[in-house]
Amino acid sequence: MEQRVPAIFVAGSRGLDFLNSVATPLHTRVDWIADGAGLLAWLAEAELVPREILEGVRRQARPGELDKVAVEARNLREWFRAFVERHRGEALEARALRELEPLNRLLERDEAFAQITPCRRGGEQALELRAVRRWRTPESLLAPIAEALAHLVTSEDFSQVKRCEGAACTLLFADHTRSKARRWCSMAICGNRAKQAAHRQRLRGGASAI
Repeated sequence: MEQRVPAIFVAGSRGLDFLNSVATPLHTRVDWIADGAGLLAWLAEAELVPREILEGVRRQARPGELDKVAVEARNLREWFRAFVERHRGEALEARALRELEPLNRLLERDEAFAQITPCRRGGEQALELRAVRRWRTPESLLAPIAEALAHLVTSEDFSQVKRCEGAACTLLFADHTRSKARRWCSMAICGNRAKQAAHRQRLRGGASAI
């Protein structure tokens, strides 16, 4: 059985991580939500939906139903990617709301509500208000994704949403560094490749000077 490549979470934002759910790690394109099983696995890795909920949705889904939801997720991903590409690098203005109507329609379908539940606080029994969601159909799996995208739009500084400077990298991230000088999706991957390329260039330059 082919081993699944772990999903990539380097963006500092689950909304951008969702856009990064298709990428080209190690020179091979991978789409982590290429089908229904992939969508369930990605949602679990992203910690957007509890694993027990995902298992319940999987058991109740009709044949092919989860694959159809994965298609909807991919369509949402590419629609939102176009929005991010239009606006990243600049402050997001209120007039962008017109473009977000499809996302608002998706948010309207959510069946989330608050409920008072027991908890432990300081070693003692207490009560807390928790967000709860009904998972009536496989389409409800899109709700936490839509919420992550909405948080990105309303909470992140779009002027600091960047694309990795790696030559073949497509990954996006929110620059949360103090200096706002982040250039790479990961120093261990693209940052290291850039260092190696610069080192080779210096060696070639030194050799040509001899």
